[in-house]
Amino acid sequence: MKPLTHASKKALRLVLLVGVLLGLYALAVAKHDERARIRQQPVSLTPGCADKLARYGLAAGSHYVSPYTLARTGYASVKQGYTEDDVRAIQRGCNIIDDLQGQQAADPARERWNASRFVRGTHTSCDHCHQGIGDKQTAAGVPQTGSLSLAASWVMADMYEKFTGILLPYELHQMQCYINSSNGYKPNVADDLIRDVTAYSRFLAAALDLRFGNRYPEQGVDEVTASSTLKRGDDYVRGAALFQQKCARCHGPQGLGTVVDGKVLFPAVAGPNAFNLQSRNNFSFVSTILPGFICRNMPSGEEGTLSAQDCRDIGFYVSNLPRPAGDKQGPLAALWQQLMMRLMPPLIRTVERWQRPAASGSSGT
Repeated sequence: MKPLTHASKKALRLVLLVGVLLGLYALAVAKHDERARIRQQPVSLTPGCADKLARYGLAAGSHYVSPYTLARTGYASVKQGYTEDDVRAIQRGCNIIDDLQGQQAADPARERWNASRFVRGTHTSCDHCHQGIGDKQTAAGVPQTGSLSLAASWVMADMYEKFTGILLPYELHQMQCYINSSNGYKPNVADDLIRDVTAYSRFLAAALDLRFGNRYPEQGVDEVTASSTLKRGDDYVRGAALFQQKCARCHGPQGLGTVVDGKVLFPAVAGPNAFNLQSRNNFSFVSTILPGFICRNMPSGEEGTLSAQDCRDIGFYVSNLPRPAGDKQGPLAALWQQLMMRLMPPLIRTVERWQRPAASGSSGT
């Protein structure tokens, strides 16, 4: 058999390369078609989303009138309606906010657009910060001040970012959540995950009749500065005691969260499943955000019962618990945090076991 000539070898390599490229193109087309089919399928809503979207009267049609606004003001604010595609996008966005990890989904990868690939850990859910599935309200149905409302954030559009000093569109704000608050990775700005959450946030703004460009008190959090307290400082020891009294029943004695039957009931505020050191929730990075969130939204069902000093002390304690390093920390900081996350929980549990017999012995004497 005659050996291949140099020209024949080059032609064969070219044919193989073209074949590989055609195969990749065919795979991309097949995945795109599958994505299109999924987006046309009915959406299985979480119980929370089913209730919320029904209460807000989401339906396809030429016009939309919010039952919420009508009931509260007596005024029917008529807005542009939604197509069937719009409705499905809004429903998917609501599901993502309510159940990012897909714990309530039959097929998490398909129903949540593989959202968990952008987060580390198993606790992260948008609803843990953007409570009430994005628009937390009081018992009277009034939007909760300082509750990180997605609706109020949407109408601000391109918001000035005081930490970076630039204007960031709503989609880029979402990306920051995945990188730092979720200790994860940045989605593409055109990812279906981002598009559907944006569609849902926009619908919430319409349902609540929020005006584009206005700032509402439910947007973001009310920051609690050191100057707003009498002590003008923060107490780690007092924060630890307050955490055990006010927070541990939900977030666990070490802040590692509460998981029952594989479902996260209350998220971790420390350890590998928590936000990272670069998150705005971290006290040492921005020392006013976490206390403000605690004061406005915690403890659940008892919002507004903590003083500004309580919130700062708790925030100071929580942020000194071990957690993942952020995207701006070096390898030594990351290694130290990993070491602390592995060693501290069992060490504290051991000390607590030693303390219990001593406490019970002293109480019986």
